[in-house]
Amino acid sequence: MEIKFRPGAAPDGTGAPPRSVRPVDGKKIRKWGIVALLVLLALSLAGSSFYELQEDEYAVVTTFGHPSVVSEPGLKFKIPLIQRKTIVSKATRGFPIGYDVRSGMSVPSESVMITVDYNFVNVDFYVEYRVTDPIKYLYSSQDPEGILKMLCQSYIRDTIGLYNVDDVITTGKSEIQSSIKDKILNRLEQEDMGITLVNITIQDAEPPTAGVQEAFKAVETAKQEAETATNNANKYANEVLPAAKADADEILQQAEAYKTARVNAANGQASRFSQLYEEYSKFPEITRQRLYYEMITQVFPDVKVYIMGNDGATVSPLLPLEPMGVTEVAEGGREE
Repeated sequence: MEIKFRPGAAPDGTGAPPRSVRPVDGKKIRKWGIVALLVLLALSLAGSSFYELQEDEYAVVTTFGHPSVVSEPGLKFKIPLIQRKTIVSKATRGFPIGYDVRSGMSVPSESVMITVDYNFVNVDFYVEYRVTDPIKYLYSSQDPEGILKMLCQSYIRDTIGLYNVDDVITTGKSEIQSSIKDKILNRLEQEDMGITLVNITIQDAEPPTAGVQEAFKAVETAKQEAETATNNANKYANEVLPAAKADADEILQQAEAYKTARVNAANGQASRFSQLYEEYSKFPEITRQRLYYEMITQVFPDVKVYIMGNDGATVSPLLPLEPMGVTEVAEGGREE
């Protein structure tokens, strides 16, 4: 069966005329595409306009080539397409000299040095630094860390060359570190690169050969033993000296007491002599007799007196004489 359609009739046979197909509007599509692109661009710019600054960070914001520093932490804003930011850490950073941090292996080109007594020694250092001026750090030199490392190597070799090998390995480490640090700080102040040295530390120092290492270990052991002996001697001295000082103080006190007693006795004798002299000047004969009898009494306290005849025979036994301490005075008085 053949179906025929009338002109103007719908294909479904209903007789309705077919709908017309509207042409696509290219201008509207381009318009909405541009709007979408602008929205995406605006969102992208808005997202890049805000940044968060941590407490241990600087932000160097450049506006038409002019840098400024932002140091306060928090959420910050920058003008998109006009301002650019660079984050610089405030934290202390460091690098080794003479060894590799990851492998721990020595780097001979950095660690082997010569001392003032013409000995070779391996010395490893660790350098710590931090940024003090982020603008100068970014723009005053291309590689401030590299410059700092070269300065450290130069002053390390220069300073090690002033000491003998024994000082470098044993007792002179603190002095060497302090000297190197002062030199580097002065040079960094002159260069003004925006960084400063926090610390430089000798990690290890040893002779390049095993035999020399053993010899220096023996020297170090002997020094430690000598230090121990010195400490023990000081301890003994601290224990003995207080007792000796106490004994000395006691002897001094006894001597002072003896001195005082002797001085008082001498003063008493001098006073008595002055009184006797005064009495003597008044009554010289009586005073002379008194002194004589006092001396006889002291010399012969228990003397006995006998009367002897001219022929040596005893005329009378012991006479009932008065004690020698009591004498008759011509005037009839008694003088004790």
